[in-house]
Amino acid sequence: MNEIKRVEISEEWAHSAIVDTGNFIFISYCMKNEGQSIKEQINGAFDVLSERLNTVGLTLESVVKMDCLFKNISDLEVLGEIIKDRFQGKYPARKAYETKFIREGISFQVDAIAFRK
Repeated sequence: MNEIKRVEISEEWAHSAIVDTGNFIFISYCMKNEGQSIKEQINGAFDVLSERLNTVGLTLESVVKMDCLFKNISDLEVLGEIIKDRFQGKYPARKAYETKFIREGISFQVDAIAFRK
């Protein structure tokens, strides 16, 4: 690939949700189910991540790194079981952070890097 492809560009927030560099795909702002339980928000974020990966022909198995952002870091205990279920043993490297979100109902967001063979 000779060019970088940017997808789901937001002029308002000045970012791209997907940046495809050929071998590496960078995906940001995956969140869903705002205001619902932490389990629903984590699963929703992984649904969005999976949908975005599908647009470039990849699956969750291609994810090599994730940054998991929590409103309350104590919710980290929920993450492991969901990752086991969703990633089926193909676990990415990951970090978890506690942060403030722009809207009150957001409790989880994930950003990821995927690898294309």
